[in-house]
Amino acid sequence: MEAKTREPIICVLGHVDSGKTTLLDYIRGSVVASREAGGITQHIGATDVPFEVIRGLCGDLINKIKLKIDVRGLLFVDTPGHEAFTTLRKRGGSVADIAVLVVDLRDGLMPQSIEAIAILKQYKTPFIIAANKVDRISGWQKSTLPQKQPQHARDEYFKHFYNLIGQLSEQGFDADQYNQVTDFTKQVAIVPVSAETGDGVPELMMMVMGLTQTYLTDQLSVALASPAKGTILEVKEETGLGTTVDAIIYDGVIRKGDSIVVGARGEPVITKVKALLRPKALDEMRDPREKFKNVDAVYAAYGVKIVAPGLSRALSGAPVYVGGEELVQKVKEEMGEIEFTKDILGVIVKADTLGSLEAIINLLSNNNIPVKKGGIGQVSKQDVIEASAVSHENKLLGLILAFNAKVPEDVARYADAHEVEVIANKVVYQIIEEYLEWASEKKDSQKRLREKTVAHPVKFQILKDHVFRTTKPAIVGVEVLSGTLLNKTRILLPNGRVKGRIKGIQSEGESIEKAVSGDKVAISIDDFTVGRHADEGDILYAFISHDDLTELKKGELSEEDKQILIEIKEKQKTNDGIQVRP
Repeated sequence: MEAKTREPIICVLGHVDSGKTTLLDYIRGSVVASREAGGITQHIGATDVPFEVIRGLCGDLINKIKLKIDVRGLLFVDTPGHEAFTTLRKRGGSVADIAVLVVDLRDGLMPQSIEAIAILKQYKTPFIIAANKVDRISGWQKSTLPQKQPQHARDEYFKHFYNLIGQLSEQGFDADQYNQVTDFTKQVAIVPVSAETGDGVPELMMMVMGLTQTYLTDQLSVALASPAKGTILEVKEETGLGTTVDAIIYDGVIRKGDSIVVGARGEPVITKVKALLRPKALDEMRDPREKFKNVDAVYAAYGVKIVAPGLSRALSGAPVYVGGEELVQKVKEEMGEIEFTKDILGVIVKADTLGSLEAIINLLSNNNIPVKKGGIGQVSKQDVIEASAVSHENKLLGLILAFNAKVPEDVARYADAHEVEVIANKVVYQIIEEYLEWASEKKDSQKRLREKTVAHPVKFQILKDHVFRTTKPAIVGVEVLSGTLLNKTRILLPNGRVKGRIKGIQSEGESIEKAVSGDKVAISIDDFTVGRHADEGDILYAFISHDDLTELKKGELSEEDKQILIEIKEKQKTNDGIQVRP
C-alpha cells in the first residue's frame, strides 16, 4: 500500500495568559488572540504551516539540522489549556506528536504548566519550553543571544532562567538553553522567545523541526488508502451548510462520499460526507480569514471542515472515523461518560462541548469540588431544581456552573426565584475562580449568621474579686478559657442546669460582639444571681441545643470547639424535653 509522510502535529499549551495564541499569531501573521474571550483561547484551533514558511522564518538556521525527513509542513494545535490536550486523544495515546509548552519566563512554571507537564509525561510526548516575554526584560536587545545581552538584561534573564531550570528539575527533567543541549532525548530545550516581537521564534521552529527528526522519523508514515481517523475540534452551524464539524485527521484519508462514524450525544452518528472544506495554509480553523477550499480528499495530517447530514449531536473532542456500523462500539468506548448524575452532594455543571466539560470537571476535581451532575447544552429548569435540592443540604454546593453554556432568560428568572446561583463565564479558569470567591463569601456570611443566631461552644470562668453586681442583671468579670463567647448565649451551670442569658459584653468600657480564648471581659447576665446560681471561680459553659449543634456541624469546628462540646455533653442534662447529643 502506497504511503506518505504526514505533517507532525504540534500541540501548543501552557498556563493562562502565557502567550500561546500570540505565538501562533506571529507565525501566521493573524490576530486571532485579540478576538478571543478574555484574550484566552476557549476552543481548540488548528493551523497548517507549510515548510516554505518555516524555512523563511528560520533562514540559514534550518540548515544546521540537516533534515533527513521530507515533511510538507507542521500542523499546530492551539488549545484552551492543558485539560483540552487530553481531549486530543486517540486509542493508546495522544494525537499530538510534539508539544510546545509556553511559559512566561518571569513567572516560571505555574500550576497549569505543571499539570501540563504531568500530561506530557503520561503520553510520553516530547516537548520544548518556549520561555516567552523576554521583551519585557528591561534593556533586552532583539535577535541577540542571552549571553550577549547588556549586563543588567543578562542578569535578569539568567535569574529567571535558572529558576525555571530548578522548577523543571523538581518535575524530573534535565533542561538547558537550546544551544547548550547535547542530547535532545535526555534534555528539555528552553528557547527564549517573544511572541510579540518574534524574537527567538526562528530558533523555536528550528528546535521543533529538530525534535521531529529525532523522535518521529519512523512514526510519520501513513498509508494513503487507509480509512481516516480523526478527532473533532468543534461543532459549528454554518450558513448554507447546516451543522459541520472541524476535525484533525491524524491517520489515513477521508474522501467526499465516505461513510463516517462520529462520536455524539447518545448513540454515535453514522452519516456520509457531502463536502470537505480545507482552510488555506496559515489560516486558522476556528476563524479563517479567507474562504475554505472545497476538496475531494484529505490526507493526514490536516485540519478539515466536514459537511454531512445529522451532525447536530456531534461533540467536540469525540472521534470521527471513516467506516460504518462495525466502528460504533469502538467510538462508544472511546467517548466514555459525557453526561452523568452521581448520588453525591456536588455542584451542577453545564458546558457547550465535550472538551469543555472534561476541562471544567478536571479543574473542579483538582480543587476538591465535587460534581453531582455534568452535561452538555444550555442550562435548564431541571438543573435549577437539582441545584436547589443540593442547596438544602449544603449551601456551598447548591449552584450551577455554566461554561460557554447558554442560560435562557426564563431559566435565569427561575433560578432567581429559587435562590439558586448560576455562575456563567466563557473563560474556564475564571469560572472556577468566581466559584471559589462566591463560596468563600457564602461561608463567611453563614459564619456571621451563625454567630448571631446560634450558640457557640465556650468555656469561661468567673474571676475572683470581679463581681460588680450580683443580680438584675448580674455583672461579673470573666476569662474565656476556650471557645468564643457571644451575646445572648444561654449559660450551663456547674450542676448541669441552664440558667441566665448573656445580655452584653464589654472590654475596657467598650461594648463588643464577642470574646475569644484568653480574653478577660465584663459581662452582664439576665435572670442570674451570683451566690445562688454560681460563685466566683466557677467554670461555666454555653448551653448548646440540638438545633444549635445541627447548625454548628454545617460549619467548621476547631479541635478546641470539639473538646468543649465533649465537656458540655458530660454536664448537660435534659432541658425542656430536648436531649442534646454533641
